[in-house]
Amino acid sequence: MTNYILEMKNMRKTFLGGKVVANDDITLNIVKGEKHAIVGENGAGKSTLMKILNGLYTPTSGTISLNGKTVDIKGPGEAAKLGIGMVYQHFMLVPTLTVAENMILGVEPTKGMNLDINKAREDVRKVSEKYGLAIDPDAIISDLSVGIQQRVEILKILFKGADLLIFDEPTAVLIPQEVKELYKIMDNLIEEGKTIIFISHKLQEVLDISDNITVIRRGKDVANFETKDATKQKIANAMVGRPVLFTTEKPEVTIGDKIVEIKDLNVKNNKGLPAVKKVSLDIRAGEVLGIAGVEGSGQSELVEAITGLRKIESGDFTLNGESLAGKTPRHITLAGLAHVPEDRHARAAVSEFSVRDTFAFGVHREKFTKNKILLDVDKLEKEADFFMEAHDIRPRGTKTAFGKLSGGNQQKIIVARELEKKHDFIIASQPTRGVDIGAIEAIHKLILEEKKTGKAVMVVSAELSEILNLSDRIAVMCGGEVTGILDREDATEEKIGILMAGGKL
Repeated sequence: MTNYILEMKNMRKTFLGGKVVANDDITLNIVKGEKHAIVGENGAGKSTLMKILNGLYTPTSGTISLNGKTVDIKGPGEAAKLGIGMVYQHFMLVPTLTVAENMILGVEPTKGMNLDINKAREDVRKVSEKYGLAIDPDAIISDLSVGIQQRVEILKILFKGADLLIFDEPTAVLIPQEVKELYKIMDNLIEEGKTIIFISHKLQEVLDISDNITVIRRGKDVANFETKDATKQKIANAMVGRPVLFTTEKPEVTIGDKIVEIKDLNVKNNKGLPAVKKVSLDIRAGEVLGIAGVEGSGQSELVEAITGLRKIESGDFTLNGESLAGKTPRHITLAGLAHVPEDRHARAAVSEFSVRDTFAFGVHREKFTKNKILLDVDKLEKEADFFMEAHDIRPRGTKTAFGKLSGGNQQKIIVARELEKKHDFIIASQPTRGVDIGAIEAIHKLILEEKKTGKAVMVVSAELSEILNLSDRIAVMCGGEVTGILDREDATEEKIGILMAGGKL
């Protein structure tokens, strides 16, 4: 008999009085001591299923058994008592508190009537040493890298006694070095007798670290694989329900005149230190320029400077011959720039606003006003509905809050909105971060359609496969400088890796 630590049987979850079905009769069995991957398109119901398991949602129907006993999980506190813990994609940490203070929230040790912070520090050290996660208990969360913050989240649930750990898109915000460290942490946890469920869009990652795979499509569990029998193609086809292209064929385009020119650009970071150092680049009509580099090499500051979101210390940026250095973001947008930012929550949307209103951001004055004063709600409603249908954004409903959609559907909204602007130059920063294989294919096609229509395109991505798939030329950054520019036919991952490390070819 199989030793299941978890059995979720016939799970169903509906919203809006049954109008929206997120989980439709899903059965999930998890073997003790395994790493089990759950994959599916954005909006397929993966996170909903895990939020039921962690007590954030109450199932409409179905049963959950843990170690052979039927359980009723009424909240995250109940889940923690049962040994279930979840590390969310967007971390649940208080940035102004220390590691120790974050760790003990809700389970504060006391000495008489006072908080026993010394015991908290000691408890943090004991747990971190046990699992090989060296973290300073007195460090302030806001001072830590994303990878270390994720370690704190892992320690938090281990501190509360979790035996079944759930990771939601665990590598979506990590740089490559941090990804490798997370893999080691997962292996250590398995050796310590833990069981791991993780949601991921990255098929190679799924193949590298899982033991078994469950595929969810449109709320149903449609396939289960032992990882040793799985392939990228097999998983992707099950996710989408059709054959998927892993590389998008680039259209044959004659490269035209220079549209964008960046000359000797110097930019400082938030600490007043040089982040971009004398960077010079140009992009022509019908050309895709990829920007590669380890995160933190100046790519973010470069994009912020070009889009008017960060001060340019010296140098120039021109679009169609017009100098835009020092101009406002609105002025630059009206001059012909479209921008898909790397952080859609901070730069492109408000989670509480509706999908309909999100489509209007940045273009409401030009496209959706009546008499230059009032918002033309009817026109906006029709256009938002059209784009949701055209880009297969689910669940349908223009009045749905943007923050209620899955990450991939949020990204498709931002890409669709930006490409509808009148523009000659588009910057796409991390355009497919945290996005499933079907959405990646769709977004890549949209970007290459821009190339086909003669636009200048800059793609900034931490995914080398994406850079190689889309680019005509690749500029590599390290330490704020461009260490080399390669034509696509000459570029390999090895050459790019050397330049990313600051080496020379």
